[in-house]
Amino acid sequence: MKHYEVEILDAKTREKLCFLDKVEPHATIAEIKNLFTKTHPQWYPARQSLRLDPKGKSLKDEDVLQKLPVGTTATLYFRDLGAQISWVTVFLTEYAGPLFIYLLFYFRVPFIYGHKYDFTSSRHTVVHLACICHSFHYVKRLLETLFVHRFSHGTMPLRNIFKNCTYYWGFAAWMAYYINHPLYTPPTYGAQQVKLALAIFVICQLGNFSIHMALRDLRPAGECLQGAGGQLGWVRGSDFLFLPCLPGSKTRKIPYPTKNPFTWLFLLVSCPNYTYEVGSWIGFAIMTQCLPVALFSLVGFTQMTIWAKGKHRSYLKEFRDYPPLRMPIIPFLL
Repeated sequence: MKHYEVEILDAKTREKLCFLDKVEPHATIAEIKNLFTKTHPQWYPARQSLRLDPKGKSLKDEDVLQKLPVGTTATLYFRDLGAQISWVTVFLTEYAGPLFIYLLFYFRVPFIYGHKYDFTSSRHTVVHLACICHSFHYVKRLLETLFVHRFSHGTMPLRNIFKNCTYYWGFAAWMAYYINHPLYTPPTYGAQQVKLALAIFVICQLGNFSIHMALRDLRPAGECLQGAGGQLGWVRGSDFLFLPCLPGSKTRKIPYPTKNPFTWLFLLVSCPNYTYEVGSWIGFAIMTQCLPVALFSLVGFTQMTIWAKGKHRSYLKEFRDYPPLRMPIIPFLL
């Protein structure tokens, strides 16, 4: 059997970092990363990006050496992705923060609104309802992270957690400050506006959960997906561009509606989980009539639209028979 020689160079300096002799032809990039780690333990596999060109794309972990456009002496270029942290840790940190921060403002702990308001309670029903809805949303996210979303070795750069937490925690504090303020005034149209907004919020939360369950069922335990950053792992739709796999194979599968009516939105959009997520925050904004909530909804919609378009393009590229009626996030429009 013909063996390969693999040299790994630094993508920036072209310095030779490692030389691997007698590498099996069917060795995968993941296995080469493990061999590289033996000589450079500070760069564990999740930190490694190996590529054929210094400025090219990262090779996938499942790529096989003999199927790559290389000779018997293969040259790979290494880039350090930086310290990594698991997606489970990231999500738990991101979502636990807003839950805790919002409750600080709701209970009006000292040093927020002034001494005379310490631990007082709002006389407006909508304030209490908003706290229930906000808490429910993030408790749901935490539970989904633990029991619905599946992860393998999926990681992200440690530095990103600070950016993500600033976004979630900062907006949570901003909106909570105004909604729970002693001078807060209820929505213009009173109880009717609150009831309508609550209905929107609840329906969208149920829809979002239904889509997550439907996607989970398309991704059986044991299958791994290639993430946008080159990592493998079960991940939430909003953080990786993924294509669901069939059991026991790498065959891709188009998600379709199930018997659950909330999944019927798959008929019209590629990413109904994002559609429902945006709908939830629109409902919350209507309920509270609070500008920071509206801005949070707008920023979230902008980011989710970017994710949805990327995933939609992936579906169109992968499947020739992909339903032509579907749009990325908004039926018939976007």
